[in-house]
Amino acid sequence: MANPAACSLQQGAMLSSPWCSAVSRTGASSRVAWLPTRRQQRASAVAAAAELDGRSSRPAAVQSAGPGALNLAASPAIATAAVLLLGAAAAGPAVAFEIHAEPANALSLPTWAIHTSSVLEWITAMGLMWRYGEVSGNPRWKGMAWGMMPCLGSAMCACTWHLFYNSPDLEFLVALQAALTVVGNFTCWWAAYRIYKGAQQEQGA
Repeated sequence: MANPAACSLQQGAMLSSPWCSAVSRTGASSRVAWLPTRRQQRASAVAAAAELDGRSSRPAAVQSAGPGALNLAASPAIATAAVLLLGAAAAGPAVAFEIHAEPANALSLPTWAIHTSSVLEWITAMGLMWRYGEVSGNPRWKGMAWGMMPCLGSAMCACTWHLFYNSPDLEFLVALQAALTVVGNFTCWWAAYRIYKGAQQEQGA
């Protein structure tokens, strides 16, 4: 039970106790006017413990921040991104180039542009040959498109080897490229010869 004297002192100091909520005085003596039930006592103790636990678990920076402040501690991803951005800004662009530095035998951007555009042009030429064969009704032009196929494979071998920085493990692509180039030159010559012979036959007829 609560001490009536303690309750009397708390009332004089305008404080409240979980054991007594009001104290009435009669002359110099003090008596307890109301005592809470045990259920109310347990509820008050649980609420106080939860409030203390919530305050202690929050970081000091979060407790001091206002309601509109950015809660970085509650979002580790935001904090990490902010640190990375600040570090990149302080280090400058040189660090980015050093991180993504390529070997000395890597192709330059203009060289890659030439390789890529050459392959695309070759594929476009093959498509035009095939289309012209359909429009003209001369199947020999489709044969030219087929004859250009080995040279396309040769170009793909070269681009693949350069893509992996001329790796020694892929040196067989160099030999394959050379072989496909020889075969492609022969097939293109044969397809062109067939077109030439066909045009002569049409003129003679």
